[in-house]
Amino acid sequence: MKSILFPFFITLTLAACGDNTAVQTVDWYKAHAPERNAMIAKCEASPGELAASANCINAKTAANHLAVDKRGYVDLTPINPLKGGQ
Repeated sequence: MKSILFPFFITLTLAACGDNTAVQTVDWYKAHAPERNAMIAKCEASPGELAASANCINAKTAANHLAVDKRGYVDLTPINPLKGGQ
């Protein structure tokens, strides 16, 4: 009986510790500058806890995309060395 209940309680405990913040997409963060800047500031304030969260990654990616777009770089297709003849 213990072997059945133990994984259940571990799963329940881990689920209760999760962050209930909605995950926003990169495109959403591109369109919402104040929220993007606030999320980046929050991520930089506690990088040990939040650096790998989806919202931090998406907010920073959106900021990077906007910076690249502002510079006027052309969208280049990456070279795949594993495919021959390219």
